Amino acid sequence: MSECYIFSGSEILNYSVIEISDDSYVICADAGYLHAKRLGIVPDCIIGDFDTFGGEIPKNIEVIRYRAEKDDTDTMLAVKLALEKGYTDICIYGALGGRFDHTIANVQTLQYIYNHGRNGRIISDNDYIMLQGSGTRTYSRREGYYFSLLSISDKTDGITTEGLKYNLKNATLTSDFPLGVSNQILNEFATITVKNGLLLVIFSKDTHKKAL
Repeated sequence: MSECYIFSGSEILNYSVIEISDDSYVICADAGYLHAKRLGIVPDCIIGDFDTFGGEIPKNIEVIRYRAEKDDTDTMLAVKLALEKGYTDICIYGALGGRFDHTIANVQTLQYIYNHGRNGRIISDNDYIMLQGSGTRTYSRREGYYFSLLSISDKTDGITTEGLKYNLKNATLTSDFPLGVSNQILNEFATITVKNGLLLVIFSKDTHKKAL
């Protein structure tokens, strides 16, 4: 079992960013079901306390209900279900741009996925967000996107990058100074090496209009 896709309840304006293979497992977190419904996707499960979605759900879809008084967000409930079922790659849509507290919570949920040895990412209209720990990873350039590296741990050291406009060599990034914002991948791909710590890796679309 590999890919699981989760729809959270924040607004999605550009549905073209959503790519889901037919054999993937799909979970909707509460009102995230509305996104799946608009796309004509029948999810495998809808989970949550249903405080934001009160419509009818087809009987052929599994529904897992929780009380509103709970420790987990609906997105975290969906992630825990995906981990329980053994999925190694978890992609979350509709997790950014709504309430700011939920946005931060969803980024923290990525770290929960990472700490359980799985791969997680958040994809929104303008952003692709993932985590990188120790080791070397390669990232393909996305036309029209900035590329940012932020330390989600107190500090991340031994960072060496290749293929960026502003490269680092055995550098340290800390959680209290956003040095790695708004870089760019100049080549076909960039290589990021980390010795210790955890980086938040972000592709952000350049939405600023150029002055005439």
